[in-house]
Amino acid sequence: MFSIPNNFRTFSREMLNVKVFSTTGEMGRAAAAEVAAKIVELLGKKEEVNMIFAAAPSQEAFLNSLIADSRIDWTRINAFHMDEYIGIHPDAPQSFGHFLRIRIFDKVPFKKVNYLNGRAESLEKECKRYANLLTKYPVDIVCLGIGENGHIAFNDPDVADFNDPKLVKIVKLDPVCRQQQVNEKCFERLDLVPKEALTLTIPALLKAEWMFCIVPFKNKAHAVYRAIYGEISEKCPASILRRKEKSSLYLDAESAEQINL
Repeated sequence: MFSIPNNFRTFSREMLNVKVFSTTGEMGRAAAAEVAAKIVELLGKKEEVNMIFAAAPSQEAFLNSLIADSRIDWTRINAFHMDEYIGIHPDAPQSFGHFLRIRIFDKVPFKKVNYLNGRAESLEKECKRYANLLTKYPVDIVCLGIGENGHIAFNDPDVADFNDPKLVKIVKLDPVCRQQQVNEKCFERLDLVPKEALTLTIPALLKAEWMFCIVPFKNKAHAVYRAIYGEISEKCPASILRRKEKSSLYLDAESAEQINL
């Protein structure tokens, strides 16, 4: 089992616990170890645990370490993902469901995996279907990231709403968010990136008891700074984590380069 290194740095900002590691690998292993420990703790108290996962290159070190943790009884875990492009084929490499399927959902024996369908005949009905599932299976743990524009899930600043009445909704993606997909080699060109998506809303994510936010890489450094030190507002949706009890933010040296340590 991974031992968290002694040289990591930690501090709190309002309710958010921030942990900074030297490398992406150390960050991913530490986050995975703490998520695994929380899963084990919760499974000691209840029959099932419900979890939401983010799909992005930033999550790979974390996911690789999480599936390697032998303490976890995956047969008692129901899984969700937090967003999906509208119109994308579920087997396309850029599909978030596909990303998670090949990295975690098909690698360990979940009790149930619940996929968002970006090609549903009625997208409004699909939003309601998934919202009903989230209500039926109240979420215990969210494992998320932060986008370059400060988004969590696909709640970009223009569409984010801390008091959103919906749990799942259709959104238009902003140019910064879409360009990030090209920068991270998910799409070859900007015109290939879908302009709309389905996303869990911010209140849907905040319903979870525990939130583990994993954010490596230099391109996230300014968003991390704004999330920690900026105004708590929809202008940087991730800033809401500072008002969330039992929330932790895991950084590597690059994503933490603009913060005061």
